[in-house]
Amino acid sequence: MPPRTVEDRPLVMGVLNVTPDSFSDGGQWFEGTSAVDRGKQMIDEGADIVDVGGESTRPHAEPVALDEELRRVLPVVEALAPHIRVSIDTTKEAVAAAAVSVGATLINDVSATLWPVAADHGVGWVAMHRKGTPPTMQQDPRYDDVVAEVQSFLAERAAAAASGGVAEVWVDPGIGFGKTVDHNLALLGAVDSLAALGYPLLVGTSRKTFLGVLATPPGAPPAPVGDRLAGSLATATWAMERGARMVRVHDVAATVQAATLVGTPLPGGRGVR
Repeated sequence: MPPRTVEDRPLVMGVLNVTPDSFSDGGQWFEGTSAVDRGKQMIDEGADIVDVGGESTRPHAEPVALDEELRRVLPVVEALAPHIRVSIDTTKEAVAAAAVSVGATLINDVSATLWPVAADHGVGWVAMHRKGTPPTMQQDPRYDDVVAEVQSFLAERAAAAASGGVAEVWVDPGIGFGKTVDHNLALLGAVDSLAALGYPLLVGTSRKTFLGVLATPPGAPPAPVGDRLAGSLATATWAMERGARMVRVHDVAATVQAATLVGTPLPGGRGVR
C-alpha cells in the first residue's frame, strides 16, 4: 500500500487556548513560551491546523479587553505560522485582522460575523452557530427544530461570505454553544445533512460537557474533563465518517490516528468513510 497523505483523511485542528479560564486547559498554556511549545508539540503529533484563541468562549466566560487579547495571541500566531497553518479563534475584527497580518490564514469565528475581514485579507473563514453569548447561552436554550434552524443559519452565513468574496468558507454547527445534550446529539445525528450544505464542515465536540453527562449514570455529576477522551474520539470519528472535513480537538495525536483510520481504504475498494 502506498504511503497515505493528509489528503486521504479529514483534517485535525488542534486547540491552543492562550487563556487562564478556558473550560478544558485554561491556564495550562498561558504563561511565557508554553503556548508556542504546545503548538509545536501539536505539530509533532500530526495536527494540520493550530487554532489559537485568547478569549474563552466557554459557558459563563467573561469578555476580554481588546489589548489583552492581542497581547495573548499575536506572539503565538507569529511564532507558529512559519511551521503550520494557524487559525485565529476570535470574535473581534481587530484581533482577526492583526492575527492575519502576522500569519494566520483562517478566522475561526464563533460569532459568524467576521467574513468581511476574511474577504478583505484573502483568508479562510469558519462560520459557527451559537445561540446567545457565553454568559447566557446555556440558560435554557430552546429550538423548534435545532437541526433545521442551525442548517438555515449556516447556509445563510456561508452564502453571504461566498458572495462577498471569501474563497474558503467552512461551517460549524457549534456543538455545546447554546445547546442541550439532546440538541447536541440531534446535530451529531445530522452531520451528513450538514455536510451536504455545500461547504466543508468543521465539528468540535472535544471534551465538552455533554460528553461528561453521557459518560455517567443519570443524575450523577458529569465526568471530569480529563475523563472525556473516549467520548471525544467516538464523536469525532462519527462526524468524520459522516462527512466532516475537519475536527477541532484537544487530544491531537489520538485524533490523528482516528482520522487516518477513517481515510484508510479497506480491501475490495471500500473505505471506512
